Amino acid sequence: MEKVVLKATKRSVTGKQVKALRRAGELPAVIYGRHVEPIVISLDAHSTELVFTKLTSSTLVTIDVEGQEFAALVREKQRNFIKGNLTHVDFLALDLTEMIRTKVRLTFTGVASAVKDFSAVLVHRMDALEVECLPANLPERINVDISSLKEIGNNIRVSEIPLPENVTVLDDGDDIVIIATIAKEETPEEGVVVPGAEAAAPGISVERGKKEEEAPAKK
Repeated sequence: MEKVVLKATKRSVTGKQVKALRRAGELPAVIYGRHVEPIVISLDAHSTELVFTKLTSSTLVTIDVEGQEFAALVREKQRNFIKGNLTHVDFLALDLTEMIRTKVRLTFTGVASAVKDFSAVLVHRMDALEVECLPANLPERINVDISSLKEIGNNIRVSEIPLPENVTVLDDGDDIVIIATIAKEETPEEGVVVPGAEAAAPGISVERGKKEEEAPAKK
C-alpha cells in the first residue's frame, strides 16, 4: 500500500468544547508515544473516514502536523454509538529505528478441499499474530493459504505460516491457527422448538461508541 498521509493541525480546544469541532466537520485526535509528548490535533473528518476504510490495525500512517511528520499506528478509534462515525482517534507515534511488537491480522486465502469434499467446518482459533519488526517492515496483513486443508483433522500451525522478510513471530509455533473439523449435527428432541431455527440472529458489532477521553488509552 502506498504511503498514507493524514493532514492535521494542532488544537487548543479540549473537553466538551470539541463538539463544536465535530459540527464543523473536524475530527479530534491525539498523538502520543515513547519519545513524543501527547499532542492534541484535529483532522478533516470526511477525508479521514475515507482513509480509514482502507487501513488495518498494522498499517503505518504518516501524520503531517503543520509540516512536522509523525509515523504512527492507530491505537484506538472511538465512534458514535448511533451514527457509527468516528468521534476520536488515538495515534501511537513510532521511532522508525526501534523494533516494535504488535498484532497483525490474518487473511485466509485459497480453497480447502476438506470443505468441498468432506463437508468439513473450518474453525479459526487465531485471527492475528503477534510480531516483532521495524516499523518500515510491518506488514498490513499476513496471508494464510488454506489449500493444505485437504481432509478432516488437517490444521495449520503458526510455524507453517510464511512471514515477510525481517519479521519475527512471537506466538508459539505449535499453536493451531485453523483446523478442519467435522460438523456437529444436533437433532432437537421431539416437540422442542429450537430458537433461531428459521432465521439466524443478527450480527453484533464489536466496535462500540464510547465517551471521548482526551488522554491516550492506557496500555
